[in-house]
Amino acid sequence: MKIRKIGNNVLLSICDAEILGKTLREGKIVFHVTEEFYKGVEVELEEAIAMIENSTIVNMIGKNIVEKAVEKGYVHPEAILNIEGIPHAQIVKL
Repeated sequence: MKIRKIGNNVLLSICDAEILGKTLREGKIVFHVTEEFYKGVEVELEEAIAMIENSTIVNMIGKNIVEKAVEKGYVHPEAILNIEGIPHAQIVKL
């Protein structure tokens, strides 16, 4: 989990630990799960989910984090993009 303050926004980047550093490909999509963007503090799943409440922009990738975000009502299942079978979702609070 990595948190950044950008102007008035709080950007939260979360990924499942096992996909950090991987490159996923699906059709024309090439998605880099870079350490630069995602690597920060390693936290338990529940703590990562709790940080969504205090963030204005959330970028998440990984089966565990995205499924938990759907379960908690933060992400609609139809808003998920699967890349090589790995779910990716974004939240933007206006």
